[in-house]
Amino acid sequence: MMNKNDQQFMVQKIRAQYMGENPSELDALRELDAKVKRPANVFAYTFGSVSAVVMGAGMSLVMTDIGAVVGITSALIPGIAVGVLGLGMTLLTYPIYKGILNSRKKKYSAEILSLSDKIMNNQ
Repeated sequence: MMNKNDQQFMVQKIRAQYMGENPSELDALRELDAKVKRPANVFAYTFGSVSAVVMGAGMSLVMTDIGAVVGITSALIPGIAVGVLGLGMTLLTYPIYKGILNSRKKKYSAEILSLSDKIMNNQ
């Protein structure tokens, strides 16, 4: 059974959905924060996933007979090369992510700080 505070919170949450579209400054701040972080996150997830697949392909060449199926007689050296390439890409993902995130923070920091100061001073 829900207590009184939980019930009031749920009612307010549902009611807010029907009060019309009047975005608050806090919503604008959240949207701006997402605008800063989204490109870095998309890069990290995409590049990191591709890197893991490349590294896995190199491991598969080394550890299975898939190289013979594709027509590579000795798959050990190419498999190691592809695996190391994937590993290198994986290791570069975080520094590149941080670089993208820091440049976006620098670009939008004045706007975010101004809006957050405005919100904090109104309360």
